[in-house]
Amino acid sequence: MADSDDALNLVPAPVDRDVFSEDQVLVEAVERHEGKAHLARLRDLGRLAGAPRSVGWADAVDRFPPTLRTHDPFGRRVDEVDYHPAWHRLMQSGVRTGLTAAAWDPAAPLAAHTGRAAAMIVWSQVEGGHLSALSTSYAAIPSLRTDPALDAVWRPRLAARSYDSAVRAPGEKLGCLAGLAVTERQGGSDLRSGTTVAAPQPDLTGNGPVEGEHIYRLTGQKWFVSSPMSDVFLVLATAPGGLTAFVVPRVLTDGTRNTWRLLRLKNAVGTRSNLPAEVELDGTWGARLGEEGKGLRTMTGMLTATRLDSVLRSAGQMRQAVARAVHHCRHRETFGSPLTDKPLMQNVLADLALESEAATVLAMRLAAAVDAGETELLRAAVPVAKFWVCKRATGVVAEALECLGGNGYVEEHGLARVFRDSLVGPLWEGPGNISALDVLRAMAMQPRSMEVLLAEIDRGRGSDPRLDRAMDEVAGFLMAASREARRDPAAVEAGARWMVERLGVVLQASLLVRHAPEPVASTFLTTRVAGAGGVLYGTLPVGRKATRLIVERSLPA
Repeated sequence: MADSDDALNLVPAPVDRDVFSEDQVLVEAVERHEGKAHLARLRDLGRLAGAPRSVGWADAVDRFPPTLRTHDPFGRRVDEVDYHPAWHRLMQSGVRTGLTAAAWDPAAPLAAHTGRAAAMIVWSQVEGGHLSALSTSYAAIPSLRTDPALDAVWRPRLAARSYDSAVRAPGEKLGCLAGLAVTERQGGSDLRSGTTVAAPQPDLTGNGPVEGEHIYRLTGQKWFVSSPMSDVFLVLATAPGGLTAFVVPRVLTDGTRNTWRLLRLKNAVGTRSNLPAEVELDGTWGARLGEEGKGLRTMTGMLTATRLDSVLRSAGQMRQAVARAVHHCRHRETFGSPLTDKPLMQNVLADLALESEAATVLAMRLAAAVDAGETELLRAAVPVAKFWVCKRATGVVAEALECLGGNGYVEEHGLARVFRDSLVGPLWEGPGNISALDVLRAMAMQPRSMEVLLAEIDRGRGSDPRLDRAMDEVAGFLMAASREARRDPAAVEAGARWMVERLGVVLQASLLVRHAPEPVASTFLTTRVAGAGGVLYGTLPVGRKATRLIVERSLPA
């Protein structure tokens, strides 16, 4: 036996790190988008994310998933989900750092959404399941703003930096969380096929901040509620005037519990710390949000924000996987030298780091667009990024896991959990086909948004002839698709995935030629735009000088 474990070529645990400061790409993005005021807070969060206790919290909530408790010991219906204590530590940290609605506060500092986006990328590297409640609490505000009275009631509570898990009236809590209940089992992403109905109750008073004609009773079932213990939910139901959005509190202002029956928790592939629930509504109290029949329009802002958060989370998962792979390969020796010195492994790591950098740069550009009020860019670019970045995350994590060999395949190393969790990104708020169709809808109904997206891409023109050709190709395809849509819409739909994928790649390339070192941008253009690389990772047709620089940039030694 060796005298010590260190003599056995074992890799040290990747703890006591500053997850933010060691991410040079993310630091540069925050500074580029006027977020310097957030740097100190992000460094504090980065150290917490890399601390052993945070790693322990993540492991605990994955090993001990939540349990459903429908009744108390005396037979009373309670409909509660019990979480491991580590869950509450994670939630408390996320709320304190402002990952809920703090960025929407009128008194928020400059580049508040940029700072929050960077924090989301950092904190997503701890554990993915608990982020759902943080994300929907942030995303609820754009929809709540359609009703000033409801916004005035809920925004301060969702923006509070105090985590309060108690089930009680919202006015008695230090802070609140918001959830989303829209999908039903017979329709999935086809929200118009929902069977939940809403009956007006204009004479109902005493239970909520908005009464009179705004109050309804909701009856039906929701199939996939990711944060069932939130304090308030945005719910879609069919009112007399059509599909409508509603605000449904968990507990009413007089302290009585709203009817919110938890039927079961679903065992999911990933995010085991936050199993989604099936929920039954039976005469459930709800306040109308927006006009009757305008439910999808009212929910657009929330869906855009949750999709952007999916991009941020996927970018964080990629970053975590790359950092883990590089850390392992630096400390693991084989055939007489560290793995990072092996040309083939170096090529793999550089390819993964390239994908991670492109995802981070794109995600942070979209967050900055929220700060700048660039709604037309967000309308088209968010579904493009949601489609492309979230799908790339699973492949990146899988390849990074392979870099650790058999160790990566073992649950206790953590990357197996990241791999499982990465599968939720493409599915959350619409799978890939829905994102692709959303881009087609933007092209048909809001052509200005596509013009703005192409203008953003065009800002990289003149940097490299390969990018210029790709930009012309995409613009030409969009023009042809627009003409063809009037004659044969099915043909355009069949090619939607190719179009959206190409838009995502060319948009990333445009951002990289403007903001990344030349070897990074040039290698991305060579492989992703010009198609000179292989299908799998680790097939970069570039020299070792470039791959070494890309790896070193991903995680400075």
